[in-house]
Amino acid sequence: MDDDILIEDTPKRRFRLPAFWRGGRGRRFALIALVAILVFLVLYYPVGGLLINRIDDDPDFGPGDVAPGASRAVAVSAALIEREVGQHAWPANDPWFLPGSFLDNMPNYQQGIVAALSRFVVEMTDQLGRSRGSSRADPDLEKAGGLLKYPGNVWLWDPSVSWLPTASSVRQYLSARDALIAYNTRLAAGNAVFERRADNLLGLLNRIAADLGSASAVLEQRIETSSGGLVDTQADDIFYNTKGRLYAYALVLRELGKDFDQVIKEKDAQAVWDQMLESLFRAAGMRPWVVVNGSPDGQFLPNHLAGEGFLLLRARTQLRELTDILVK
Repeated sequence: MDDDILIEDTPKRRFRLPAFWRGGRGRRFALIALVAILVFLVLYYPVGGLLINRIDDDPDFGPGDVAPGASRAVAVSAALIEREVGQHAWPANDPWFLPGSFLDNMPNYQQGIVAALSRFVVEMTDQLGRSRGSSRADPDLEKAGGLLKYPGNVWLWDPSVSWLPTASSVRQYLSARDALIAYNTRLAAGNAVFERRADNLLGLLNRIAADLGSASAVLEQRIETSSGGLVDTQADDIFYNTKGRLYAYALVLRELGKDFDQVIKEKDAQAVWDQMLESLFRAAGMRPWVVVNGSPDGQFLPNHLAGEGFLLLRARTQLRELTDILVK
């Protein structure tokens, strides 16, 4: 008989302890450490990602107290940036070694929000934030609009651009928030412009309607090219990016309706305005457990892109109705 350690199991049955365990405590500790590392690696990305993941589409989110004379739409834009970038995680720029890089729905949703806010701030700069088209653009609005165009996936270091540290997406967006707050502070003090005219509101609604039209085209293209399959790995990305746009526009337009309440009342447009907001919030509130790009005329698998697109186009039609009312 060799030196193997024999452990009795039953009177008629024996088995040998693996040779690894006969090597002493060092080897046993190494094995335990290896198993612990493997378990950590297996759980790190999915569990860490799930803890970070948050699709915040609270329809009651608002700007809080707004100083008299300031814009509620600008205030809710700044508050939304603070919530998504300053308070929630921003996984869109997480490098591979952070669990947020495992996510895709939350980053697409948040970047859809920023895209809508960027469009709104640009239009504020071009129309509402100046006396006339020939007057000077407001410096804070201009700064915020430029910063919100910054790519959302830039971390502290991007070797494809430079070996030196760079400005992250989070830093740029928070700077945009600060610029919006500075504009609103000056506006409340009477040192900035916010033209509450019907033609300015008309122009802004036209730009938002055009942006929703572009989002609708993206949904339509994906349905035409990829619907009907069991799995579409891009459908959820498009769905959540569009959802983020719709949510941001719903909040901004709700507060913009309060900024322009006098104009809306004078034009007798409140009923259509409320219907438009309802459509936007319904579209932004869609939360399927799994986004499916089924055949539009299928019997069993839904098409969530088509459902989202229907509500989007309904809101866009109502925006067009509002512009028709405002032009009269």
